[in-house]
Amino acid sequence: MHATPDPRPVPPERPLPADCCDGGCAVCVFDSYEEELEHYRAQLAAWLARHPDAPA
Repeated sequence: MHATPDPRPVPPERPLPADCCDGGCAVCVFDSYEEELEHYRAQLAAWLARHPDAPA
């Protein structure tokens, strides 16, 4: 039986300033990025708890 891989989470890519249309969208690309970043941080914290010897 093989161990299930548990790769370190990868942070989301930050949008470029030009990715925002400055149109006042209800959900801007930067809003979406912040939500993805929050999810990544939670995933990373859980991963670090499973891998206490890994560099933070």
